[in-house]
Order: sequence, then structure tokens, then C-alpha cells
Amino acid sequence: MKYTLILLFIALISNAQIKKEQLDLMPWPQTINVTNDTFKLGKNFKLNITGNPNSRIFIGATNFLRRLDGLTGLFFDQGFVTKLNEFPKAELQINCTQNGKIALHQNESYQLDITPNKIVINAHSDLGALHGLETLLQILQNNSTEYFFPTVSINDFPRFTWRGLMIDVARHFQPVDVIKRNLDAMAAVKLNVFHWHLTDDQGWRIQVNKHPKLTQLGSDGLYYTQEEIKSVVKYADERGILVVPEIDVPGHASAILTAYPEIGSAKNMSSPYKIERNAGIFNPTLDPSNPITYQLLSEIFDEVCPLFPGAYFHIGGDENEGKEWDANPKIQEFKKKIKLVTNHDLQTFFTMKLIPMLKKHNKQLMGWEEIMTKDMSKNAIIHSWKGPNEGLPVGQSVANAAKNGYQTVLSNGYYLDLMQSVNDHYLNDPIPENSTLTVEEKAKILGGEATMWSELVSPATIDSRIWPRTAAIAERLWSSQEIIDLSSMHKRMKNVSFRLEELGITHIKNKAMILRNISNNQEIKALAEFSNICEPLKIYSRNAGGTEYQMYSPLTLFADACSADASDALDFDIAVNRFLKNNNTENQQSVINFLNKWMVINTDLINLSLNAPLIQPILPLSKSLSDLSQQLLVRIKDKRVNNSLLLIELLEQCNSKNHADVELAVYKSLKKLMDN
Repeated sequence: MKYTLILLFIALISNAQIKKEQLDLMPWPQTINVTNDTFKLGKNFKLNITGNPNSRIFIGATNFLRRLDGLTGLFFDQGFVTKLNEFPKAELQINCTQNGKIALHQNESYQLDITPNKIVINAHSDLGALHGLETLLQILQNNSTEYFFPTVSINDFPRFTWRGLMIDVARHFQPVDVIKRNLDAMAAVKLNVFHWHLTDDQGWRIQVNKHPKLTQLGSDGLYYTQEEIKSVVKYADERGILVVPEIDVPGHASAILTAYPEIGSAKNMSSPYKIERNAGIFNPTLDPSNPITYQLLSEIFDEVCPLFPGAYFHIGGDENEGKEWDANPKIQEFKKKIKLVTNHDLQTFFTMKLIPMLKKHNKQLMGWEEIMTKDMSKNAIIHSWKGPNEGLPVGQSVANAAKNGYQTVLSNGYYLDLMQSVNDHYLNDPIPENSTLTVEEKAKILGGEATMWSELVSPATIDSRIWPRTAAIAERLWSSQEIIDLSSMHKRMKNVSFRLEELGITHIKNKAMILRNISNNQEIKALAEFSNICEPLKIYSRNAGGTEYQMYSPLTLFADACSADASDALDFDIAVNRFLKNNNTENQQSVINFLNKWMVINTDLINLSLNAPLIQPILPLSKSLSDLSQQLLVRIKDKRVNNSLLLIELLEQCNSKNHADVELAVYKSLKKLMDN
């Protein structure tokens, strides 16, 4: 009888209505309606494709089946999807009206309808169908005995056409497998532009057959062959992603000038150009007065452009301070000869020379916002990156570009390497609600792009800097402007994080690997728990001045295991807020549990450090937190007034930025707790 009641309870639970708030969809769809039923998955589940799609849908559908089968372990009968209308009676029907083109301003919409007996995805093209399949995977639910999809109706489409991720492979080279797994993750959250930053002061990363010295002298042997480039572009295409290459000129030119110093702007060559090993802004700049400069660039573009079928080519153009130009009499004389006044004018002259080189290959020029001057072609796309850190109000640079008649993409506010909170990224809108732009000006804003500069990341750590935070940026660029609930975002992002690991992203498993290295292969529980309340130093305060770390320095330290959104710090803040609102026994105990845990962690870390030198740098922070926790416990449990000066001193020690390149992410919550 007892067993029968348990089975009956399970049946009731499995048939309970799933509310839309329970679904961990990201990006959140434009419209969604959930009804009170389910589609139950079984071994005989099959899909069928009709319409006139691009063949990429067959790869996407096959990947969908393998991932769904991997999640459920049902051993589906259907293997590889290779042709249209193979199983007309299949439970999942995918209809694509047209062949999707990898370009901007495409119809990426889809409609997903799940009923108890059938699932239908209708899409204008295979691009929308691929998005629909990703949504369907995210909808998957289970109980103790089975997997199912709740019955829903979804109509969905993106808010912005440019939803990008930039990966810098010049500072720290990222092998092809790193790029491909990140393309998989991009597709999972409906990002559609991969911006590949291929050259900078620290390396030239793309093979150019006509000019082999670029990689022989400018890459340390770390570069992509043209076949590898083609492989990545094809892989991206199969996932509906446009690849935009970047060759950064005229500044950030140390690597190219290491190979071809004759096109540099230095007055004399007593100190030859060399690949930079540090981070920062450096002087080496191409010579805009030298015809050979343009000949070389034209030959590079002639070889590189055909590798990328997309219509856009990024030429960088940022952070040229013009010091070499100012110091070179020949360049100054050239500037006067062509009646230019400033270095901005000279750079515009240089950039305008590149436009026909790219147009020859049907490419539209794009550059960082420094290329925007009064004489710059209105056909250029302006990439906005400056904001409060550079002395500009939030959103001003992207708005200025739109007002000046340029198409523009926003990256300010989406700089992943700044290690800021995901909340900052999520609430950063390319077109804020209070925008005063006209309808025509708003249409100039193509969207946004997360940027992953790689001064402080390796192939082992880059995923943890990009994911899962970029899923929140993807939602900002896809979903309605009204979707801004932070608690909902955090809840859904946790599940997305797990799904990204299933796709091959290493942000979870590599953290444990780094912690094992730090602990000298001892038990890592205490280290892991301490890392959950620590975050890497923010806004370039780690590696201040760009000289502490070189491009070959270790990135295997405690700061590299910590993420920008320490999970326990978020939970502690919630606990403190609840306690301050209502100091009942339950809320009090929640705060006490954290304080007790941190005291235990400190003891455990001290013991671990006896055989692990790499733990030593974090002990001062751990001790400060433990000492403050002990004082707060007395205050909360015994309701005794502590020595206020001691508390303040301990609190400020917890705000130190001088240990192990990390900061305690619980500082603000602790201060809140002390101030009340």
C-alpha cells in the first residue's frame, strides 16, 4: 500500500503543470505560453525536416539528436540526419521555408509548438530552426522516471541583428579546439557573430603565404594555417555564425613590424621592433606616408579576405597615440604636404586607403571608435568601446556614432576581461529606455558584442572568463528590453552553465584542475569554498601597468580559479538582506552558517598550506575573514556589543586588494551587516 501511494505521488508530480517561470530558457523568448500537459520522450523519438533549408540544418539536427540522447540516455534509433522528409510521421517536424544566409539582417525567427503527441518548429530559414532546436533542448524536463517537454507555444526572434563575441588570440594564442567549443556555446545562446582578433603587438596569428615572415618572425610559431582558418569558418557557418576577422592597424603593430620593420614609423632603427611580451599600449605604428605600407596591406587583404565569406572586415584602428608619427620629420612633412592638421586626420587618410582594398573583396570596413572622424566614410561600421573607464558617460560613444550617421556595435559594458559583475553586463542596453535617439538613429545600432581580451587568460582558463556570463549578454541582445529581472537571470544562468559544460565548455572542470595544482594534489574542498567568495581583481587592477605578467607567465594561480561572480557571495548577500529585513531564527541561522563555515575554511587552508606554498598568498585574506566572522558571531548570537574599532579594522582588512590578485566578494555584505 505504501509503495502504491509513492508511485501515485510520483505520477501526480510528473503531471503537475510546469510554469513558465520554472523554465531555464536563456535568452528568454519574445512570447511563451505554457499549457498543462507534457510530451514524453521515448526511444522511438525521431525528427523530420521539410522545406528548402541550407544543408547546415542536417548537421544541426544530428547534433541536436546526439545531445538530447546524451542528456537522456534513451538510445534513439535515429542516427544521422542527411536528407529531407526522411521520416514524415516523426514526432518532431522541422519546416524551413528558405535557405539561410550567414549575414546580418536575416530573418532568424522561429515558432515552436509542443503538444502531447507532436513537436513542430516552423522557421523562415534554417537559421531560425537552429535557434528553435536550442530552445527545445533548454526546455527539457524530468522527474524520477522519465524525460519530457512541457507543452508550450513560443514565438521568438532577436531584438538585434549583431549579437557577437570577440576572442583575442594575439595576446595568448587559442588553439582551434578552443575556438570551436566556444562557437558551440555561442550557438547554444543564439549569438551569431564571432569577431576573431588575429593580430596585435604580442603576435601575428594568421598564415599569409606571400609574406611568410609574418608568422616566421611575428608569431612564436603560434598561428593558424589557412586550412585551419577555413575549418573554423566552416564550423561557424554550420552553426549559423558569421566570422569577422580583425587585423589591427595602424597601431598595435609590433608583431607585423617585427617581420617588416621597413614600413614602421620609428625615426631610426637603432632599437629594432620586437614582439611585445607585456600588456599595454605601445608605440610601434605603421608608416602612413610609405607606399610600401599600402602595398603590403593590399597583398595581405588579397590573401586573407577570401578565407572569410562574410561581408565585414575589422581593421582595428584603436589606441594609436601617434608618438612615432610626431617624432618622425618625414611623416610630419608628408602630413603638411597633403594638408592634414592632426594625427586623427592622418589616421583617417590611412584608413580611407584601406576601404578600396577591402571593397575589392566585397568587404565593408569596420573599426574601433577611434576611426570615427568628420572625414571618415559613412559606410564604415563604428565599434564602440569607450565608457566611464575612459571618461565618457555610459552609452555616449555608441549614441554619437548613430547620430553621426554610422552603423555601430556596442562593446562598452560587455568587456569580459574587466571581471565585473554579470549584473553590470546584463543591465547594459545598446539602446536604453531613456534614449533620445530618433527611430532612424536607433536603427543604426546593429547590436552588441562581448569582448574577451586575452592578456590574462590561457586555453585552460578562457572559458571561465567567457561563460556563463556571456549567456546574460546574449539575452540582452536577443530578448525584449523588459526582461531585466536579476534574480531570474541568475537562476536560469546556473542551469545554462551546466548545459554549457555538456557542450564541452571547460569553465567548471578546469577550475578543479587549477585548485588541485594549487593544493599540491590535496583535498580541494576548502580551496573551492574559499574561491566561491573571492573574485579576481577588477578593471585591470590585476597586472597593473601590464608588467607583472608577461605573455608566458603562469595563469595557474588562485585568481585564475576564481570567477567574476562568486556564487557564495551572491547567496550570502541574499541571506544578509533577509536577516536585516527580519532577524527571525531561520534568517539568523542562515547568516551564522556562513560565518561558521568561513572560520572552518581558514583552519583547513592553514593545514593545507603546510604542503602547498601556492596557498600561502591567500591566508591573510582568509584569516581576516575568519577573525571578523568570529566577532560577528558574538554580536549576532550573544547580542553583545563588540569593540567597534576592532570590527572596523577587521572589515577593512577584508577589503584588501593586496593578496593573491583577488578580493573578497562578501565585503559589501559584511559592511551592510555591521552597519545595521
